[in-house]
Amino acid sequence: MSNHTPQPDNNYDPAGSTQMFRAFVDEQPPAAQVQQAQSRIRAGVVVGAVVVLLVIVGVVALALK
Repeated sequence: MSNHTPQPDNNYDPAGSTQMFRAFVDEQPPAAQVQQAQSRIRAGVVVGAVVVLLVIVGVVALALK
């Protein structure tokens, strides 16, 4: 009598979670989201540059007193 356990098919995921994960990872973000993210980054850089300039001006003003 053979005690042979059938091997599962490696491509079959009964819950479907692997296929759903792969679809999520392979999905490309819509162009609108990419543009929105880029505009947020630009706005952050501009605000950061303004803050740095204000700090430099404040330090120079205090040093000249």
